Amino acid sequence: MSSDFEKNLDKYAKVIVKVGLNIQPGQRLLIGMPFYEFLGTPIELAPLVRLVVTHAYKAGARLVEVMWNDEQMELTRYQHAPRDSFEEFPTWRTDAALEVAKSGDAILIFASGTPELLSEQDSELIETFILTTMKHMKPTIDLRVKNAMNFAIVAAPVDGWSEKVFPDIPAESRKAMSWETIFDICRVKESDPISSWNDHLTELAARSDYLNKKQFTALNLVAPGTELIIGLPKGHIWESARMTSQGGIDFTGNIPTEEIFTMPHKDKTEGFVSTTKPLSMGGGLIENIVFTFSEGKVVKSTAKKGEKRLQKLLETDEGILRLGEIALVPHSSPISQTGLLFYSILIDENASNHIALGRAYRFSVESGVSMSDTEFATVGGNSSLGHIDFMIGSGSMDVDGLMGDGTAEPIMRDGEWAYEV
Repeated sequence: MSSDFEKNLDKYAKVIVKVGLNIQPGQRLLIGMPFYEFLGTPIELAPLVRLVVTHAYKAGARLVEVMWNDEQMELTRYQHAPRDSFEEFPTWRTDAALEVAKSGDAILIFASGTPELLSEQDSELIETFILTTMKHMKPTIDLRVKNAMNFAIVAAPVDGWSEKVFPDIPAESRKAMSWETIFDICRVKESDPISSWNDHLTELAARSDYLNKKQFTALNLVAPGTELIIGLPKGHIWESARMTSQGGIDFTGNIPTEEIFTMPHKDKTEGFVSTTKPLSMGGGLIENIVFTFSEGKVVKSTAKKGEKRLQKLLETDEGILRLGEIALVPHSSPISQTGLLFYSILIDENASNHIALGRAYRFSVESGVSMSDTEFATVGGNSSLGHIDFMIGSGSMDVDGLMGDGTAEPIMRDGEWAYEV
């Protein structure tokens, strides 16, 4: 790789540590933990991980540990392991993550993998593995949705991902193109990436602040294939990527990020909505999804591709049939403007308005972090093992905020912000 690549890789590692995690002196850092289909950090990312470790120690980290993972070993399990063994789980991984989360230390997750690595494997085994992972990760995720620790979920390419995203360029150029794209959408090529990120996060925070002052009772989303009203709970909080842990540490949960988001009321979504980008999950794609909601619950769902996989996801638990998040992203976002499908929820969701079925974030409603499960449900918060994002935005979507008296104010027009900050 060129000297420019090495320079940008180091800058990216610094962005991850300084902007994403904001590691504080004396904190421990765990890199890699089970996260849906990802068991740990891909060994392909070792050069970047080493730089992250270096910058973490320079920032004052007390101890940095890495959970490694090898995709090919995952594939080997599906090919050769006993069919009745997929409810077994390496609990040492979840035990370690839970210990770090409970102590308020930092966790870094690389959401990186080959999109269709398992496309030819038994889908029931894949679904069993994902559900098993969700169950074992629940105690840690319960702390993460309360911002008990500073964490970051970041993007980085592996070979199989590069081949999928850039199939039309020479094979020897795909990895380099993947890294260049990541550097672009993560603002790494700026002369001062940290300053550029601070400016970006400040603007997103201003967008959230504007909507928090409005306290709309609902959102009305209209686009081809979509007519959806999403009720919002009293005291809902619009958040952006810059959040604060319970320990008082500011951090950026996703890199890249272009969204502002809040918590819908779990019982107050009505209408229908169509996805505008495929969902890559469980070793395959689910495309052209249409959900119909009544009293907050999905009462009908269809997909032109991967419908069986979709229906299995919707059997996770009762909460997976209700919304846990609504996020707004302008169609002109840098990720959207690439025109690429990244086959990664982390990246693709930042190209489009999106909804998530399943678990809501406790910090998205006033006093939500300190509420009991019953209290959280009473104010409209949704609980589930899963949290699955579906991209629904486009350059044709209008979004209005609805007041209690039914009056509407524009939030987005043709996929772009309709208010100034």
